[in-house]
Amino acid sequence: MRIVITGATGHVGSEVLKRLQSARSEEGADLELVGIARRAPDQDSAPYQGVEWHTLDIGSSEDQTDVEVAMAGADAVVHLAWLIQPNHNRQLLRQTNVAGTAHVLAAAKKAGVGHIVCASSVGAYSPAPKDQRTKEGWPAAGIPKSHYSVDKAAQERLLDGFAKDNPDIVVARLRPALTFSAGAGSEVGRYFLGRILPRLVPRKPWLPLLAVPRELVFQAVHAADVADAYWRVLERKAEGAFNIAAEPVIDPNALAWIFSARRVLPFPLPLLRAVVEVSWHLRLQVTDGGWVDMAANAPIMDTARAHSLLGWSPKHSSLESLAEMLDGLGAGKGRKASPPLEPR
Repeated sequence: MRIVITGATGHVGSEVLKRLQSARSEEGADLELVGIARRAPDQDSAPYQGVEWHTLDIGSSEDQTDVEVAMAGADAVVHLAWLIQPNHNRQLLRQTNVAGTAHVLAAAKKAGVGHIVCASSVGAYSPAPKDQRTKEGWPAAGIPKSHYSVDKAAQERLLDGFAKDNPDIVVARLRPALTFSAGAGSEVGRYFLGRILPRLVPRKPWLPLLAVPRELVFQAVHAADVADAYWRVLERKAEGAFNIAAEPVIDPNALAWIFSARRVLPFPLPLLRAVVEVSWHLRLQVTDGGWVDMAANAPIMDTARAHSLLGWSPKHSSLESLAEMLDGLGAGKGRKASPPLEPR
């Protein structure tokens, strides 16, 4: 099976390569791997060795022909490429995330690819109550004030239209929860805190008093478990949407445990959003208020479909994954071989 992975040097992309390399070496899977990224990795280092690399920008129409060449002869495409920063350049984000997805779909169709697997997100869903489990049939129209959610919803519409127009091509999408690992600590710090603030985060944060909104209830999953889900979708040539998340659901009490807090102080959500938005406009940090809106409104997902159809189960709990990421954030961990994951 020849598999093309876009965004192959990123957090999840690196873990997907690692999982596919494992399937090839330990499980005997006959795999040819092709990586597409804007910046080339160190091809002599794991997990980037043994991969055919193409340095391309999927959002650029000028690179469209080269994307088609990279996909020639491919059996499957795993589309992971996504731009989170710079938040202040909305046009650039949409060009990479939405137009880039359209470019990948068009190139895959022209190359005769039979299976397309796309990275969607819990953030694609419309707002849902936190006290129920949401299945894959819940509307994926996004959360209006979150640019990430709006673009993920636009991506979902592209996938829906493509699947309808091309019934002979199998289209799947994964909707993971917040995805963590120690190796993404430096990247997460740069993307969501900036260059300076991560240096102030200790490896094991301790907050005797944790001020947090009651609405901050979410799910998490380890990047290695997400990568395993991608391999299972590819192996089975699975179709449709799959929610991917680990247990338990993380709420303020769980966060208090993570931070060794003795007391949780409810903090008004509108006030948190206002602080985040103002500090973002002042460029004191790099995360806009839309991320707060998404955290407060994104659903708690039901993962039964992934368990039953893919045989997927996470090996890491959500709390383990979050704790590992915080350690990686405090230490500035990453992968030297990958430009996006460069350690601090």
